[in-house]
Amino acid sequence: MTRDSDPDQPEAVTCTGLAYSFGETNAVDGLDLSVRPGEVFGLLGPNGAGKTTAIRCITTLLPVPAGMVRVFGSDAAKDRMGVRRLLGYVPQQLSADAGLTGRENVALFARVFDVSRGERAERVGQALAAVDLTDAADRLAKTYSGGMIRRLELAQALVSAPRLLILDEPTIGLDPIARTGVWEHINAVREATGMTVLVTTHYMDEADQYCDRVGLMHRGRVRALGTPTELRQGLGERRRAEGAPASAPLPTLEDVFRDVAGSGLDDKSGDFRDVRSTRRTANRVG
Repeated sequence: MTRDSDPDQPEAVTCTGLAYSFGETNAVDGLDLSVRPGEVFGLLGPNGAGKTTAIRCITTLLPVPAGMVRVFGSDAAKDRMGVRRLLGYVPQQLSADAGLTGRENVALFARVFDVSRGERAERVGQALAAVDLTDAADRLAKTYSGGMIRRLELAQALVSAPRLLILDEPTIGLDPIARTGVWEHINAVREATGMTVLVTTHYMDEADQYCDRVGLMHRGRVRALGTPTELRQGLGERRRAEGAPASAPLPTLEDVFRDVAGSGLDDKSGDFRDVRSTRRTANRVG
């Protein structure tokens, strides 16, 4: 795996006491988080844990006070445009326009991300090739399968050659084969460029297989942090200390998830709008 070897390079993402509220609801409550350059970091947690709100703060879509969020050393409050130029972002909601071709969709994002006119056509072609959509580039997006749509949105995020790629539930609603295809393209680009990837997902198998480290969020804070193996082993050791037999199988990452979230899986599962938005996205890419 590609890694940045410069010890003096700042962390890709640093959140220090990050807090964000909607009225009286504390969506993010003193979040401390550090994402290393070049890694795939998974931010996991039940609906309502604050993952998407944290992502929106990091991408500058939500305003935060100075010093709370930094991306490669740039303060998200003081240098919002500078931070945005470092990012590629694939939101949970669909961002592709069904009435445009794949090429037109990516070209639109190239303009949004201020890719120079002289480089635009080449960069669009490179982004489409990176996700294996060259042959379908001039078809309308509404003719694409669910997996192709997600890859198109990945191309949209990659057209600006970001140092940090942020993916919010990138494979929601996709079948296992399409999910694997999306991750293969993410990893291929990462290997070629050394970019950092920050991803939220509800699929524990994806986090276990593809993430270098994961942070398990619950009620606005990270409650467990480490590699998937470290977290599984840690829970296994605690269970043995509490009397579980030594022959008991190693817990899964889903076991760790449930251990961290506890009863919060029932009482903190998002509101009606969260459920509606998620189902709409899943239906449109399914």
